[in-house]
Amino acid sequence: MISKRNILYLMLLLPLAAIAQLRINMRGEALRKLQIAEMAINNLYVDTVDEQRLVEDGIRGMLEKLDPHSSYLTAKEVEASNEPLQGNFEGIGVQFNMSEDTLLVIQPVVGGPSEKKGIMAGDRIVTVNDTAIAGVKMSREEIMRSLRGRKGTLVRLGVVRRGIKGMLHFDIIRDKIPVKTIDASYMIRPTIGYIRIGSFGAQTHEEFRERLKALKAQGMTSLILDLQGNGGGYMHAAVEIANEMLHAGDLIVYMEGRQASRKDYKARGKGLFEEGQLAVLIDSYSASAAEIVTGAIQDQDRGIVVGRRSYGKGLVQRPVDLPDGSMIRLTIAHYFTPSGRCIQKPYVKGKAEDYAMDVYNRLTSGELQHADSIHFADSLKCYTLRQHRTVYGGGGIMPDHYVPLDTTIYTPFYREIAAKSYIINANLRYVDTHRKQLQKQYPVFETFKNTYEVPQDVIDQMLAEAAKDGVKPKDDAELQKSLPSLRLQMKALVARDLWNMDEYFSIMNEQNDIVMKAIQLLQHP
Repeated sequence: MISKRNILYLMLLLPLAAIAQLRINMRGEALRKLQIAEMAINNLYVDTVDEQRLVEDGIRGMLEKLDPHSSYLTAKEVEASNEPLQGNFEGIGVQFNMSEDTLLVIQPVVGGPSEKKGIMAGDRIVTVNDTAIAGVKMSREEIMRSLRGRKGTLVRLGVVRRGIKGMLHFDIIRDKIPVKTIDASYMIRPTIGYIRIGSFGAQTHEEFRERLKALKAQGMTSLILDLQGNGGGYMHAAVEIANEMLHAGDLIVYMEGRQASRKDYKARGKGLFEEGQLAVLIDSYSASAAEIVTGAIQDQDRGIVVGRRSYGKGLVQRPVDLPDGSMIRLTIAHYFTPSGRCIQKPYVKGKAEDYAMDVYNRLTSGELQHADSIHFADSLKCYTLRQHRTVYGGGGIMPDHYVPLDTTIYTPFYREIAAKSYIINANLRYVDTHRKQLQKQYPVFETFKNTYEVPQDVIDQMLAEAAKDGVKPKDDAELQKSLPSLRLQMKALVARDLWNMDEYFSIMNEQNDIVMKAIQLLQHP
């Protein structure tokens, strides 16, 4: 208990401006209590305290007692979290990976500053502004910081290129580099287009329209919209994507909260894909903005939803910017699908850890393997707006066509060898030494997809390296079961390095049960 004498002592320690501010804010008893506690700790505590950290911990403590999605971010965390959604960053424009403590360029960004200066796939960047970054065990984050910088600034790169003696030097002017939120798009079957959205950012709608136009020009009449693993992003981006597939006046989503009156978001019409068969793919990690799009398509009976029950995030956060660049993301409303569903899964305030375990609990309960393990309360029953099919709120979106998770495809050995980067490292070495040969042998992707097989010696070398580190299959049966997945992953990575992510997913999707089910349903409605 703080005595009046100690409060008076605190007042004497404070400047007059702070005392005046304190008096102004004494109106609320709860706020007054909080201020006194902070001043007492900062001025009277036995040891020195970091006042900034003290305040941040206090904010986090308050938010932790609310819902699982209200959060506090430092200024650095704000910058890092916003970058993938804002549509661009400033840097040199290369996709890279680390190979034996060396930065290996996978692909320069098309039209970016590095490509314009002649940086090529397979180049090794070994110095940045005459400082070595190769062989010095720099973290990936440190290397990224050295390459990024304000638009218009100069960075001097030292590059080692296979077949060229000595070091090459490139002076590159940093520029804005686009961040793509659409992972892939291609014609997956003669009349069926495929678009995979990784997240919903500031440029997603524009990207989506470009991809739709390109696919329609190739004869697309049906569309697979893949939102598997899509954790969400900007709500307005989701609304704009849904608008491209719904008719004028169709309700997309509405939001409502204690202090936020109901707001409806409706389709304007004249979208690029208002007609034609549509399948939306979801899984346990499809959340938030991805669920807004899925819920709108399902409730308006515009298309079919294929996959497994989505994550279940039906809360809307509003950013509250703080003076030092930090931010509070505060839940202010629920959002509801057109049928009136709130798909937010249950949670107990202050029990964020239990909430985070939900996806794991779905696996252990058998839900991911058996649809009949999922139970919805009758009180959460709603009906789609045109065909009046039964749908449920209260815990994600249940697909129209459930696809069980096949847990037998990936063995424990495959999971370990993939997680510890043996596959990607083997791919980096192989493509680095065989790039020109592969490009000459496979000038077009279709030839590669239909005829290429990963050489056995590449697989053997990868397995030998893993074995040296103690990563081995338990027996020959597990090895034989793992090999098809290893070869497929390697082939897809080689395709990515020779072309881009469209070709990567073109190969990987042929083993994706949810994608294959969608194709079947669209071909035989």
